[in-house]
Amino acid sequence: MNHGLRRVSILVLIMFGLLLVNVNYVQAFQATSFAGDPGNGRVFSQQFQYQRGPIITSDGKMIADSVPVKGIYSYQRHYLQGPVYAPVTGYDSMYGVTGIEAAENKLLNGTDTQLAVRNLVDMITGKKKKGATVQLTVNSAAQQAAYRGLKASGLPGAAVAIDPSTGAILAMASVPTYDPNSYTTFSGKQLNRIDNQYRNSKSQPLLNRALNATYPPGSTFKVVTSSTAFSGNGYNPDKVVYAPTNLKLPNTSNQLINFDNEACGSGRVPVLYAFTVSCNTVFGDIGMKLGGAKLRAQADKFGFNNPNLTIPVPVAPSNYPAVSDPALTAYSAIGQYNDTVTPLQEAMLSAAIANNGALMKPYLVQKATAPDLTPLQSAQPSMLSQAVSSGVAQEVGRMMRSVVADPAGTAHISAGTGAAASLNIAGKTGTAQNGMNNIGLDDAVFTGFAPYGNPKIAVGVVVQGGGLGADASAPIAVQIIQAYLSNLAKR
Repeated sequence: MNHGLRRVSILVLIMFGLLLVNVNYVQAFQATSFAGDPGNGRVFSQQFQYQRGPIITSDGKMIADSVPVKGIYSYQRHYLQGPVYAPVTGYDSMYGVTGIEAAENKLLNGTDTQLAVRNLVDMITGKKKKGATVQLTVNSAAQQAAYRGLKASGLPGAAVAIDPSTGAILAMASVPTYDPNSYTTFSGKQLNRIDNQYRNSKSQPLLNRALNATYPPGSTFKVVTSSTAFSGNGYNPDKVVYAPTNLKLPNTSNQLINFDNEACGSGRVPVLYAFTVSCNTVFGDIGMKLGGAKLRAQADKFGFNNPNLTIPVPVAPSNYPAVSDPALTAYSAIGQYNDTVTPLQEAMLSAAIANNGALMKPYLVQKATAPDLTPLQSAQPSMLSQAVSSGVAQEVGRMMRSVVADPAGTAHISAGTGAAASLNIAGKTGTAQNGMNNIGLDDAVFTGFAPYGNPKIAVGVVVQGGGLGADASAPIAVQIIQAYLSNLAKR
């Protein structure tokens, strides 16, 4: 054999060797990823031939399952109380998945590697593949109360409730909403029509306002400003501070005023009083003295400016800007300027204060179970950050309780009287100027927890164009807290 033929033969042998290596690599290491790829034609045609796993609430209520149908497909996804739980479940359609359906897709559709052995046994025995059951942390009573309260407002908004001690999300509602059952059709033409209708709607029903929309926090940000002030910066709830009716801002002709240009006591008041009646001038002045860098560092500890937060559904980052100008710092210290929060972030503020300063990582999935009831995964609560010390948490919590319990408090009438009085709620109201809501009124914001002294639930509520936080958002928070604590007492 001449040298040229020998070289060609060796090259061909090497290529065959590489081909064999690649085939074995694909079969051994990439089979699962290819099998789960939505672009795989076999996956597309088979995804509705198997029974997708159910999604249930923490208290055992079925909210998504797959039902047998006649035709070319064997199963169709079905959502019980679809509009109520849409922000949580998302949808599973012919062309895509969203929400928990997307985040836990491999478990639900049965392609997760943890189900590989069982799938093999089923194939041998002739049984059809079936997905795992995913149990959420959501409590059905709290979720229903959140949805009803928001819907009754007649305005866009969202609410989130968290277990402060674990981070488990107890409710996550958003309105306007949509019916995920609309997406389960097997008609491509009908699916496109429905999707275009939702996406082009001015009310944005597909927007999960609880996680993916941000709003000015208004005076609820005073929880962050107070936490900063009490963390080694010479302040405490009983410290008497400057409380003008109008606060002149440096290097500008602007003046910061209180709501309706009201006076803040005698002009010198304890921080506790200023927080209870929500004096803007006090916290604007404190903010300027602290400086934007300290406020931002504290905001970060509460979860702001975090682009990587997932629950496991992705969450839009809440924002506290890098600000150094004293006048802008004054505005940001009262939750205006460019401060923005998700309703989830509002709940996280109260959750950290309620849990002795420890902010737990929020999560939506409690556990996953194989069809044969074998446990596949279970949530392990973890701390996101130590937002404030236990002592500071107690001081801020005391002020939040005063907002509700003190007759002068901004949330006393809406959250501290009547049936709500027995709930022992601690909270903070916010009335946030927002030129983006196109409704005309300020956004209504509330963050709080209950019961004070033994917290079981923390809540954040935003109602776009709702006006006063005490009038529009606090009553919804009360309904959620009441529903959850009542449900808890029955267990």
